[in-house]
Amino acid sequence: MELIRGIHNLRPQHRGCVATIGAFDGVHLGHQAVLQGLIAKGKAMGLPTTVVVFEPLPREFFAPRQAPPRLMSFREKFLALKQLGIDRVLRVRFDAHCRDMDASDFVQQVFVDGLAAKYIVMGDDTHFGHNREGDFDFLKQYGERAGFEVSDTKTLVADEQRISSSRIRAALQASDFALAEQLLGRPYSITGRVILGQQLGRTLGSPTANVQLRRIQTAMSGVYAAQVHLRDGRRLNAVANVGTRPTVGDLIKAILEVHILDFKESLYGQNIEVIFRHKIRDEQKFASLEALKNQIHSDIDAAQAFFNKA
Repeated sequence: MELIRGIHNLRPQHRGCVATIGAFDGVHLGHQAVLQGLIAKGKAMGLPTTVVVFEPLPREFFAPRQAPPRLMSFREKFLALKQLGIDRVLRVRFDAHCRDMDASDFVQQVFVDGLAAKYIVMGDDTHFGHNREGDFDFLKQYGERAGFEVSDTKTLVADEQRISSSRIRAALQASDFALAEQLLGRPYSITGRVILGQQLGRTLGSPTANVQLRRIQTAMSGVYAAQVHLRDGRRLNAVANVGTRPTVGDLIKAILEVHILDFKESLYGQNIEVIFRHKIRDEQKFASLEALKNQIHSDIDAAQAFFNKA
């Protein structure tokens, strides 16, 4: 799959496609239904598929701390789209210039001049252009003049409720991993590169892998029984801490620390997938490092007990 980094990198070979635009955060079952329909339409028309996404997400640009927490990083999204069989992803940088661009200019530059799209799928909750003036009706009317077809997305429901990224976030905040898995079509996980941390866990006798999150905040926080999927195929039981590590320093950036049970190998530089299975407790502040150390051992015991029952 090809990644096109910005409108300015569109080339003649990218012209002629079927396309869609949206956040696609989580690439959940609702998204998958849209994308599979797009792929089928592309095959019927003999055209490649292109997914247009904004990075950062518009709400992150306008109010980073108030924006809904991401379900996945851009890299995770890209890999999920690749796995589904999408041909190209156009990543549009959302900045002040993009914010101020008229909806008609955006459509002309991206879908007409850049992609020469013949068919576009867009949801009724997707907007683009200055003051969010570009919506489904706007795009459909523009398509009638410019010569491309526009179709809306069909809502997918589970338990008589719409499948949405917001609903998945709520499930994760409630630690309802079964519902999150039902809506995503897979267990919820976070994938990232293991980076060098403060090595506090090693000092406390429980070394952790510090996973690079590439997001402002996470959809959940606390201590969890988790499984770590390594690149060699092994899936190992672990304790995962998601939060801001309030005991040590005053961090405001979200972190993910993972202690793999009975594991001594170095994972620095590797990309690992952390699959969340069960919440052990909320994140909390401790009066001393000794109290934190004792709690970590209790968390490890709780995780082992969970996996022994599973």
